[in-house]
Amino acid sequence: MPLVRISLLKGKSREHVRAIADSVHQGLIDAYKIPPDDRFQLIHQHDPEDFIFDADYLGIHRSSDVVFIHLVAGNWRDTAQKQALYQAIADRLAVSPGLRREDVQIVLSSNQRDEWSFGNGLASYVKADNAGS
Repeated sequence: MPLVRISLLKGKSREHVRAIADSVHQGLIDAYKIPPDDRFQLIHQHDPEDFIFDADYLGIHRSSDVVFIHLVAGNWRDTAQKQALYQAIADRLAVSPGLRREDVQIVLSSNQRDEWSFGNGLASYVKADNAGS
């Protein structure tokens, strides 16, 4: 279950924002093979004075259409899968809503299976140990 935070400048249409969210989710389905209903996304739209970035960091020119995508996902995926994810998301966003690949910045934060609770006060990915019960 990735938790996705998408940050961009205010002013885009609802359709544009939804296309970003949908494309990121489809990239996760493609590269990480998550189930289609495993969708948890938070969209943050910022005023220009609250959205600060270096337009040319590492020689990549970013425009005001830059989108920051922060994914929190389990660390049970290898580097090749992570690279495939970055590629899949950038490819999808280039198609819909038509973002420049240079304007797609992704940060992945990994965690352990016991660091997820989907509700009921339970560690959802941890099997209960019934030994001694």
